[in-house]
Amino acid sequence: MPVAGFAAALERLGPFGASPRLAVAVSGGADSMALALLARDYCAARGGVVLALIVDHGLRAGSAGEAALTASRLAACGIPGRILTLSGLPRGAGLQAAARAARYAALAAAAAGDGFLHLLLGHHAADQEETVAMRALRGPGGAEGMAAWSARETVLLLRPLLGLRRGVLRDYLRARGMAWVEDPSNAAIKFERVRVRQAGAGMAPAPAGARVAREAEVAAFLAAHAQFRPEGFVLLDAASAPPAALGALLRMVGGAAYPPRQAALARLGARLGPAALGGVRILPAGRFGPGWLLAREPAACAAPVPARAGAVWDGRFRLEGVAEPALLLGALGGDAKSYKDFNNLPSVVLRGLAALRGAEGRIRFPVPVRFCPPAPATSHPFVA
Repeated sequence: MPVAGFAAALERLGPFGASPRLAVAVSGGADSMALALLARDYCAARGGVVLALIVDHGLRAGSAGEAALTASRLAACGIPGRILTLSGLPRGAGLQAAARAARYAALAAAAAGDGFLHLLLGHHAADQEETVAMRALRGPGGAEGMAAWSARETVLLLRPLLGLRRGVLRDYLRARGMAWVEDPSNAAIKFERVRVRQAGAGMAPAPAGARVAREAEVAAFLAAHAQFRPEGFVLLDAASAPPAALGALLRMVGGAAYPPRQAALARLGARLGPAALGGVRILPAGRFGPGWLLAREPAACAAPVPARAGAVWDGRFRLEGVAEPALLLGALGGDAKSYKDFNNLPSVVLRGLAALRGAEGRIRFPVPVRFCPPAPATSHPFVA
């Protein structure tokens, strides 16, 4: 589609109401800068507002200056912006995944905190093709690529540029005299996406109908066989499970943004049995009845985090109504033995629940938390 078709592409992801309020994730690169300008014009024509959210990962020298430069460029175009500074990202293996997760969490929290339900992302057609190619290397599934519409706990993620090419977006910026930042990591061959791009190995996504059919299958299976518990575990009354449905359950229970690899899901889903996958334990449901219990693997839980209001720990539990940063929010762990009668829960569930600890080691449990996985099991409605 030409840039002129942006409004129609965006409206297919709505509705947004009479006065749309759209938050835009802006890295400072060409794609997100073009998206910010397009969203500004869309909202201005309809009496709405746009907010740019600029993430500074702090992973390389000059990133803070680039974030400030991006904010000033947007402000000159009448686009208000906020800079979100991340800290404490682990260096070494897994840095990119950790940075991506932290970025999405910060963007979603900032958008929701300012009253924005819709968060626009700047992924375009080439990003989509690269994503499909990378997923293809991991086995079957995911050939539809990134969804143009997907839900997170507090916001809806929208990708209205998936039908546009990179060159079109840059031509659009040049025509408007808008500069952008070039991230040197986009040319670093140590990253898989860059290697796919340089090799020209991108793959077109499968028709969207395949995604819709899979979501419907997942929803129907969950309605018939899965019972979700507010303590963050699932009871699954089935001898087998479609890989996509099993992946959704493991992703939610494990607090992960993405499910395990398709090959592993297919093997386990064909015949469910005791296993550990994706940071989740699968074991007989026992006193809960027939079937299986899916619970967070206690040993895989994240490190404790300061108990600030709204803090999310382990990608699963959000602290509500409490602001005690002197305390740490983390796993109950071995102290579960002192609460063995709590809600008649099995030990594996108790050990993975959230507790508060002070410097002297004193424990507070239970605590006011809410189970909040990064994304719902499926965007398709399901009713038992």
